[in-house]
Amino acid sequence: MSPSANFSPDADTSRISISALYTGHVWFRHGLSLPELYSFKGKLSYGALAPVNALIRAVAGADIETFLLERHLIIDELLSRAIEQQGVCQVIEIAAGMSPRGACFMRKYAHSLRYIEADLPEMAARKRRYLSQHGLLSDQHQVAECNILAQEGADSLSVLFSSLDSSKPVLVITEGLVNYFELPVITDFWKRLADNLVTFPKGIYLTEIYPDLQEHPLYRWVQFAQKVVGLLTRGGYPLHYRDDQEIEVGFAGCGFAEIKVHNPASYYDSLPLKKLEIPSAVRIVEAAV
Repeated sequence: MSPSANFSPDADTSRISISALYTGHVWFRHGLSLPELYSFKGKLSYGALAPVNALIRAVAGADIETFLLERHLIIDELLSRAIEQQGVCQVIEIAAGMSPRGACFMRKYAHSLRYIEADLPEMAARKRRYLSQHGLLSDQHQVAECNILAQEGADSLSVLFSSLDSSKPVLVITEGLVNYFELPVITDFWKRLADNLVTFPKGIYLTEIYPDLQEHPLYRWVQFAQKVVGLLTRGGYPLHYRDDQEIEVGFAGCGFAEIKVHNPASYYDSLPLKKLEIPSAVRIVEAAV
C-alpha cells in the first residue's frame, strides 16, 4: 500500500472486511458477541487461521487471538469509563465490521447513548442487514457509510460528524483499522479526525496500535503473523512507532492534547485477560483533543 498521504479514496479497501469477519468470530467464540451477529464466513476465516494461531501459541505462549481480546476488552473498559465518568453520550465506531460493541452498549445504556457504526459500503450494508433483521437498529443506534480516506463527499468524516449534536461530548473508536495503512496515510486521517473532534465540548478517540517493537521476544512471530494477515487480506500490515513515547509524540503531532498509552499488563488484575509471561505486542491509545 502506498505511503502517500493522498492515498486514493477509490482504492480497494474492501479487503479489510475479510479480517472483520474473522475478528467477529473471535468475539463470538469468547462470549463477547451476540447470536444475531454470527457469520458462517467468519467461522470459515477463523478456521483458516487456526493452524497459524496454534503454532504461534505453542512456540511463544500467545497468539493473534490473545492480542485481539486484549484490545477489545480494554477499549470496552475505557468506553464504559468515558460514558459513566466523563459524560460521553455519542459514540462513532469507524470500521465497525462485525463488532458487537454497538449492540451490547446500546443494551446497557439505551436511554443515554447514541451509537453510530460506520464502515465501507459493503460491510455497512452487511452490518445493517444483520442488526435490522433482529430489531437492533433505532434512531439512537444506526449504521452509516464512511471511508476514512475520503477528503469530502457523502462518506467523508465531516458528513459523518454533521449528524451529531455538537453541544454534547463524543467518542470515536477504531479497532482493527490503523495497522492496515502506512503511517503517513493513517496520520492524515488522525489529523482530520482531531479537526472534527475539537468542535465538540469533549472529543475522545480510542484505538489500538501494534508498535514496531523490534526488541520484543515475539518480534519474529509478529512479523510472521503480519505476513499471514497480509495474505488473508491481500495487502500489507505495517507496524507503527518503536515505543510508547513515540506513540505519544505522534498523536500530539496530529492535534491531540491528552494522550494515554495503555499497556494490557496494567489490566491483568481487573479484566479477564490471559496473563502473559512476555510483554504484550499491542497498545491501546486514549487520545483527547
